[in-house]
Amino acid sequence: MGVTLGADVEAVADLLATLLPEGLSGLGVAGVREFGRQMDAHIPPGPDVHTVTEHRVGGPHGEVPVRLYRPQSDSPLPVLLYIHGGGWTFGTLNGSVDHLCRSIASESGIAVVSVDYRLAPEHKFPIPVDESVAVLLWLREEAATLGVDSKRVAIGGDSAGGNIAAAITHMDRGNLAPLAAQVLIYPATEYAVERASWTEHANTPALTARDTLWFWDQYLRDETDRTDPRATPANAESFTGLPPAFVIVAGQDPLRDDGLHYAELLKQAGTSTQTECFDGAFHGFMNMPALAAYTRGVRAITRFLTTTLEP
Repeated sequence: MGVTLGADVEAVADLLATLLPEGLSGLGVAGVREFGRQMDAHIPPGPDVHTVTEHRVGGPHGEVPVRLYRPQSDSPLPVLLYIHGGGWTFGTLNGSVDHLCRSIASESGIAVVSVDYRLAPEHKFPIPVDESVAVLLWLREEAATLGVDSKRVAIGGDSAGGNIAAAITHMDRGNLAPLAAQVLIYPATEYAVERASWTEHANTPALTARDTLWFWDQYLRDETDRTDPRATPANAESFTGLPPAFVIVAGQDPLRDDGLHYAELLKQAGTSTQTECFDGAFHGFMNMPALAAYTRGVRAITRFLTTTLEP
């Protein structure tokens, strides 16, 4: 798109170029996890939320740790089930994810449940999907105890988490208490389709095209998984009957057109869909609370959720 990076984004881009001369994939699995931990260690504490509680949810592969952020309310709250990114390979409930969940809960007055699914390559597709589905089931079943409204449940996530969230909207279609909204932040929804952004932004600092392929290799079991709609939801047979969507993409991201294409599939099927492109930002900016784009993104997300989930 030829848009110049904002000054704050450009400073982060320069730092990442120095820290990641061979991209994230050049670090290997152990290295990328350590890099994620180091980056999270520099994230400042997020806003206060009335209660933050830890839970463990039974799933098909063992217990799944989750964290519930609940603002003050005497009545059941709408809730966002949030699935973190990290190429299915790294990421926890802490650091940037904790900051984002706190920001959303604080600004919107909506509860947030964050999922600590098992990571690839030790736990490949479809395990992260299975575990996130188990948490959604638990959230609905335990809604009254948790103080949330089972009829106002949204799902969302960033990058790999956006991928899982999008897949679950298809798997959950037809539920008696349907999902009320979906928030997809620079989601990966198809396997390496060479759209314009894939080549124009192949070497952006936070995520390169090579990194994307490497992360897919960690996650998928074999080539047949590349077209399984649970792994690549853009391959779903139908896009009807899905919850209202808010799709955020970064202008300088190889996955930009992936997200925009998915949003168009939703629109063509009649799903209410809002799309916002952050032209001067790159992949991962919603994990960087010091950036102006992060603040703008949180406000856009909370505006969509409060409007869509209102009684």
